[in-house]
Amino acid sequence: MDFAALRHSLDAYDYHLFAVGQTEVTVSALVKLAISAAVLYFIAGRFSRWTLNRLLAHTKMPAGQKLATVGLVHYAVLVIGGMLILQNAGIQLTAFTIVASALGVGVGFGLQNIISNFISGLIVLLERPIEVGDRIEINGVEGVVTEVGARRTTVVTPDRIAILVPNQSFITSNVTNYVYLQRTVRLRVPIVLAPGQDVRQVERLLLDATKTLDVEADPAPQVAIVNMTATALGMELWVWYDGQRFAKADVLSQVYFAVVDVLGTNGIRMGA
Repeated sequence: MDFAALRHSLDAYDYHLFAVGQTEVTVSALVKLAISAAVLYFIAGRFSRWTLNRLLAHTKMPAGQKLATVGLVHYAVLVIGGMLILQNAGIQLTAFTIVASALGVGVGFGLQNIISNFISGLIVLLERPIEVGDRIEINGVEGVVTEVGARRTTVVTPDRIAILVPNQSFITSNVTNYVYLQRTVRLRVPIVLAPGQDVRQVERLLLDATKTLDVEADPAPQVAIVNMTATALGMELWVWYDGQRFAKADVLSQVYFAVVDVLGTNGIRMGA
């Protein structure tokens, strides 16, 4: 078989489309690039899975850091492989400088939030300020983290509503993590009494009421006087609860019911 003649006959049907720098782009070149890109995508996926299942499986690295590492490896293989494919096709990367500069401004504004959320997601996965299973509160939303993705994090509220929070919010906003240090957290419940009440009696009644609630016995509940005026006496009931199991609103409701019941039963008057 005369391969030179075959190649010449195929070249006769190849069409010139456009030029990138000094390189002419033809139909056959685009087909080769498409096939190379598909092979590169397949290799990047296989290499990422190999990194996760073989290389990182024997390490003590947390799951979040493993996923972040695999993501970086995946994109690194795609970028390096893409550069090699373009160079092998004879397309100089410097030819894209003018086009990239022209599109950079418009595309940059459009992708600004996407890129910011992606980078924030990598920071969250690497630094681990939150993890799957943590009970958190952000922008007035409290719930359990069920998924930390590349661009957004899923938080499920006590009402079984899934809130999709952009990862950028975890970098730019104040985030309350109820289990970051330990599972038990303290709840401060304000109570205002009318003047002339027996504060020691109120203290005993409040501490007895906490024994029936979903609060911890150690550390023990406490009652404190936080302010005192001529018209009212401000107190706080301090209780510790499991921040992983219970939502703050649920425990607060239990405590309020117990306080109203015990003070009303014993004739303790509350102030304004």
